[in-house]
Amino acid sequence: MSEATSAIYRVLAELFGDDHEIGWDGVTLAGVARFDGRTVTVIGTSDRATIGADVALRLARATLDAMRDEPRRPILVIVDNAGHRLSRRDELMGNNGCIAHLTRCLDTARRRGHRVIGLVHDLAVSGGFMATGLATDLCYALPGAEVRVMAPAAMARVTKIPLERLGELAASNPVLGPGVENFIRVGGLEGVWDGDLKTHFREALARPLKGDDMRRTLGEERGGRVAAASVSARVRAGV
Repeated sequence: MSEATSAIYRVLAELFGDDHEIGWDGVTLAGVARFDGRTVTVIGTSDRATIGADVALRLARATLDAMRDEPRRPILVIVDNAGHRLSRRDELMGNNGCIAHLTRCLDTARRRGHRVIGLVHDLAVSGGFMATGLATDLCYALPGAEVRVMAPAAMARVTKIPLERLGELAASNPVLGPGVENFIRVGGLEGVWDGDLKTHFREALARPLKGDDMRRTLGEERGGRVAAASVSARVRAGV
């Protein structure tokens, strides 16, 4: 068992004790647990996995099973990935469609009343984060987790902006910057679960939601995305 997998086991033990049947298939985990007298579906990945077609379809299957087995059952998504898998096989398998299918399954679960909560355990990158953590109702991170769309050095190469200048821009515009704090500012993350995980999870399950994705509003309130909420409102209104 890898160190990363052992760390996830410790998180699961803190949340559920021994009252769970969560198993691994390679880097994919899925199963059910009991929390405060209710059943919770747990899905996710470990070891900084890359999301390939096989991984996406396993997670989607577990999400569909939760909707079939028990209406409104909570779903906890453990997020630990290095983005989507860049292999010829996965491209030929239609990996983009498989990842989109996973996101649609999570979105359907949310619309059917399943509380879907994400927890970034170690690393969340680009499309892997968008398909999992950003497809939840509420997404949190553990202390020490790393979240980014693109590594700063790679962003500098793509944008042709010097790395030092990117650092300066990220200080005032968190959309350009990696890190948990920047993603909290733009509304992508609710916050950090530091301390008693059971208490944090219980509070997240009890959070009233209005049914809308509040990330744009959060980004505006926190000063990270000052235009997204107003622009999307105008688009929806047909202005």
